[in-house]
Amino acid sequence: MRFSIKLKFSLFLGLLLILAVSVLSYLVLRGVERNEQVQAEASLAQHVKTVNLRVKQAYYTGVRLEPQQFLQRRGRELAAELAGFTGLEVTLYDAEGGQVGTSVQGVPASGNPGIADALAYALQDKVAYQSKGDKLLYLAPLQGPEAQMGVVQLQYSLKSAQAFQQTLRNLFLTTGAAVLLLSFITGYLYFSRAAAAISRLKRAAESIRHAEYISAPPVKRKDELGELAEGIYYMSREIESSIAAKDEEQRKLQLAITKLQALEQQQKQYIGNISHEFKTPLTSIKAYVDLLNMYDDDPKLLFEAKTNIAKETERLYEMVDKVLQLTALEKYDFESQAELLEVSEGLRDICGRMNGKAERFGLSLTLDAEPAHIWIDKESFMHIFINLIDNAIKYNVPDGAVKLHSKVRGEQVEITVSDTGIGIPAEARDKIFEPFYTVNRDRARASGGTGLGLSLVRNLVEKQGGSIVLMEAEGAGTVFRLSFPLVK
Repeated sequence: MRFSIKLKFSLFLGLLLILAVSVLSYLVLRGVERNEQVQAEASLAQHVKTVNLRVKQAYYTGVRLEPQQFLQRRGRELAAELAGFTGLEVTLYDAEGGQVGTSVQGVPASGNPGIADALAYALQDKVAYQSKGDKLLYLAPLQGPEAQMGVVQLQYSLKSAQAFQQTLRNLFLTTGAAVLLLSFITGYLYFSRAAAAISRLKRAAESIRHAEYISAPPVKRKDELGELAEGIYYMSREIESSIAAKDEEQRKLQLAITKLQALEQQQKQYIGNISHEFKTPLTSIKAYVDLLNMYDDDPKLLFEAKTNIAKETERLYEMVDKVLQLTALEKYDFESQAELLEVSEGLRDICGRMNGKAERFGLSLTLDAEPAHIWIDKESFMHIFINLIDNAIKYNVPDGAVKLHSKVRGEQVEITVSDTGIGIPAEARDKIFEPFYTVNRDRARASGGTGLGLSLVRNLVEKQGGSIVLMEAEGAGTVFRLSFPLVK
């Protein structure tokens, strides 16, 4: 059988209230009883002092007798007189425990046998009392001129005290029942609100279990249920974020697989291109070696073979060097060290190194650069612009020019490398950054080009956080624009 949590909490609250009211009632009633007892004992003790004082007065004012004779002769008289003083029923006993006088009607002269133990205790100069129904019998020593000469018994009515205690009991019962009922109803209503909040929390948890994430805390309270609601809300957000992140990772993984497949295809094409490009100079070298074996005494053939073998060897060496640079870029990511570089100084140094080659080809190399700073690896910066200037020299025309221009535009440093060479056809503009791609293979072989320089340049530029684009040239020639983040 299923019990709701609000009913359980209400019953538990009811049991707690019953226990609290019971304990409180018991403690209050015991306290009232003790207080009544203390007051009664104090009053009776005072009456005993009055009794002893009057007995001594009567003993000393009359004819001197022995204490026992005195009590035997005047016991009834004193008992009646003392009853009038104290307002209580008084009974006197001599030192032997015999009754010598009483104001109580209907008590035999032999005394009350039911108080024998208390009387014997009081005869030892001690106070004793005994309850009988609605009466309290208080027995105290009766003092003589030198020692105890008997016992005085005072009969104290307990009717008013017992009536007061019964009134308190009835009050506690009625008040406790009313408080219990009111508290049970109030607690049931309060726990109903808490149970409704718990139900909303349960529904929120069920929604999360079915992947229906909540957009706000299901309960707004300033207690533990409110904190639990906040926790469920944040848990829902985290689960939603985790699921979204997992889906995004899955999407990225699928994209990576697609890219890997494309890369595998590119790699196969890349290896095929390498094989083809390596085969061309090697074929030329082998042909000249075969000719030399056949006509080794021909001076003209010997000079031509030596010259062409040297060119093809240099081209093969440069091709191997560029391939190694391209394949080492991933490793180079971990070894490069970016630092603050002054652009105009770096370009001036590169132009100084390449000026000799430009003059050898009859070209002019000029630089116009504004002072600016960028974060870049110096070796990468050197490779980028040496390759670009080298291409501008190789594919230029006699008496041509190579120009470098650097300026700050917004948050970027823009560097352009332009030449007056043969230019790049429109159909080849999208392919020039691919490995082994050359616009004019005959011109490339004649100048020692490998088709790897621009691919290497683009990789280095992107690794350093920059970009490179081929611009539209005014007239003949080629213009490359490179952009790097400015460091202020």
